[in-house]
Amino acid sequence: MQLTLWTYEGPTHVGAMRVATAMKGVHYVLHAPQGDTYADLLFTMIERRDQRPPVTYTTFQARDLGGDTAELFKTAAREAYERFQPQAMLVGSSCTAELIQDDPGGLALALNLPVPVVALELPAYQRKENWAAAETFYRLVRTMCPALPDAAPREKGDQPRCNILGPTALGFRHRDDLREIRGLIEQLGIQVNVVAPLDATPADLSRLSQADFNVVLYPEVGNTAAIWLQKAHRQPFTKTVPIGLGATRDFITEVCALAGIDAPAPPPSRAAWYSRSVDSTYLTGKRVFIFGDATHAVAAARVASEELGFTVVGVGTYSREFAREIREAAKLYGVEPLISDDYLDVEAAVAAAHPELVLGTQMERHIAKRLGVPCAVISAPVHVQDFPARYSPQMGFEGANVLFDTWVHPLMMGLEEHLLHMFKDDFEFHAGASASHLGHGQRAALATPAAAAPAAVAVAPPAVAVDAEGSAEQPAAASTPLQPSAEPIIAGWAPEAERELGKIPFFVRGKARRNTERFAIERGLMTITVETLYDAKAHFSR
Repeated sequence: MQLTLWTYEGPTHVGAMRVATAMKGVHYVLHAPQGDTYADLLFTMIERRDQRPPVTYTTFQARDLGGDTAELFKTAAREAYERFQPQAMLVGSSCTAELIQDDPGGLALALNLPVPVVALELPAYQRKENWAAAETFYRLVRTMCPALPDAAPREKGDQPRCNILGPTALGFRHRDDLREIRGLIEQLGIQVNVVAPLDATPADLSRLSQADFNVVLYPEVGNTAAIWLQKAHRQPFTKTVPIGLGATRDFITEVCALAGIDAPAPPPSRAAWYSRSVDSTYLTGKRVFIFGDATHAVAAARVASEELGFTVVGVGTYSREFAREIREAAKLYGVEPLISDDYLDVEAAVAAAHPELVLGTQMERHIAKRLGVPCAVISAPVHVQDFPARYSPQMGFEGANVLFDTWVHPLMMGLEEHLLHMFKDDFEFHAGASASHLGHGQRAALATPAAAAPAAVAVAPPAVAVDAEGSAEQPAAASTPLQPSAEPIIAGWAPEAERELGKIPFFVRGKARRNTERFAIERGLMTITVETLYDAKAHFSR
């Protein structure tokens, strides 16, 4: 374990809670101290659910450690069943309670409750949230839908059926993705047998074997159960995640092949035309850095490269269980894969890649803001604003439209902001000018634009640099003596050079500043002038 200010995944009991909260008729008894009840807020505050998760905590305290904590768990489990009357119960320990080794599974089985009890063995100090969600779902499926040696084959001519596996509570756009893909599958003439875990009951899980194949929307959660269903019930499952136009078309082809039907012609898409339209072609070649869970990162890289014409300069994931998929994707784009759950490593990689757009999680939103780069969120973990009230899928044809809007608009707004900054001293657009539609009745005091720069700024201080961890490194005080081993220090930017630098779009201005300062240092220049700026531009354009 590592002490950190940020984590991409929660502990294992949060993964189990995501499955329990997504389902109906399931209750989770969690052996945990008082402090671990914070997890409820993830669902009620972040996801904005209208009811708390179906979880009972034993909430033992420090003084209880000298007594019988096992009896506390047994009492909590018994009372939870009597109060909630679930169809199935999950039992397990939080990372803290795991240390006292009370064996919740054995204790719950000893109660002889009249419902299935699924004991979760989730190694909290070796695994994390997504793995635990997949393991919890797999254990539920294996308990409720056991392998049957003589399962009756489905008759030919029946309408093909499929299960949809993977959507959970607290998932990034899972609700809307499910609606989009379920509608797409039903339009193909395929019946959806069960969707799980989201909104499924334990009784629904017992019907999983009645489908012909499984659609896995989120491999991080659904793959383990799908592999077991393939072995136990001979159900193949899809490998294509339908994010983007190309992947959605491939998904339709794959689903139709599994269902034994002909694939229809794909419908027209606005995103396909928009990405070729005049106001989008100037985005071709924009450098993009991608980081998130493996499913969304790999899909985003394909969309960015093949459908929007971006240049992928970095791709990575925090999901170590899916490192192979990220490495294979990185080879396609000729970049080094980043497999890390340390946000400082990610920040350093983003800074080094000099992207013009970052696609990532909530943390990459913060990183991009620090570096002055546009960003769009494509993957969990996310904050409350990424659980919108509107319909906003990432998958399917409508999802492709959402991706276009979400990714391209930050760059469009970047251009607009650049133009406003570029003309900020114009007589019509300066800070003191009134709105043009209000006529010309400005106050006399605002009639003249402000002075271009205060006289005090004769020589600008050294530019703030970004260190390997992405934090701003403040310029040294003027009285600090030069150390013998230090690099030559630039005296500063000439005022006219600073103004010229301000004409460069903000989303590449940082790179232009760094390149110019590096050019000046290598040549021993103490002041950067307009000529230095353009000489550096010519040098790095070769």
